[in-house]
Amino acid sequence: GHSRSCLSTPPRGAKMGFVKLIKTKAYYMRYQVKFRRRREGKTDYAQRRALVFQDKNKYNAKKYRFVARISNKYVTCQVVYSTMTGDVVMESAHSSELPRYGVKVGLANYAACYCTGLLLARRVLTKLKLADAYQGNTDEIDGSYYEVEENEEGARPFRCYLDIGLARTSRGARIWGCLKGGVDGGLAIPYSENNFPGYDAESKEVDVETHKKYIFGGHVSEYMETLEEADQSAFTKQFAGFIKAGVTADNMEDMYVAAHKAIRANPARQAKDKKEHKTVVKGRRQPLSRQQRADRVKQKMAAFERKLADE
Repeated sequence: GHSRSCLSTPPRGAKMGFVKLIKTKAYYMRYQVKFRRRREGKTDYAQRRALVFQDKNKYNAKKYRFVARISNKYVTCQVVYSTMTGDVVMESAHSSELPRYGVKVGLANYAACYCTGLLLARRVLTKLKLADAYQGNTDEIDGSYYEVEENEEGARPFRCYLDIGLARTSRGARIWGCLKGGVDGGLAIPYSENNFPGYDAESKEVDVETHKKYIFGGHVSEYMETLEEADQSAFTKQFAGFIKAGVTADNMEDMYVAAHKAIRANPARQAKDKKEHKTVVKGRRQPLSRQQRADRVKQKMAAFERKLADE
């Protein structure tokens, strides 16, 4: 902006009214815009700095982040590491893949978060050829604390750090479902249980039954039952997708148990058929090959020579 004096002087004898402070030239000259992703409100850079920073004595060792994001309808989990040129996504899982494993509805609830985290964990370990060495939590999933233990022989477990972005770290938030799924899948993610559903601040411990209920969608089936009793029309409207998919309050837990089994059995991505892209633009000539260009020059020269000869 152009410079103006900070305060405009009022005419003599006038009472000093409220005078607007105008931002000076100095202000604009010294102004620095924030990072693009801060301006868009997408990245918390204080958090990112802490997650990405690698000790200088570790040189080029990667620091992996277990990135969990929940949108309105889906959950995305990724294992990402940062480089100077940008972040690299090593492996990812998305809850839109869960219908393959038998979970057709509720693709953003706590149970779906757990499944997506589990799927990612199994994928990463398969990619690193550690899937057999680190099976993860193979006991019955009961919501209790689990931490992957290092094997005597062979590689250490795959270590990554939870990155939840701008999500609130409320107690019982769905984001912890992704974390629990990743940990049970055999990733070494340092964590404490203080925010899992069922954590009691007084006794400072998790009620594992509550946590188990959330992992298997019990909180959803409970709500289905209460709503069906209270208001049938609201139930049929709200759970229309569930009813259509044949998911009831009674068979929900079995659906998730089967899904966990199926994910462990085959976490691989479905192969997509490669689409042929024919980018033909009307009126655009195909580029000539080198041979054709050379011939064209020869033809031009021959025509020019003929013209000379005729004259």
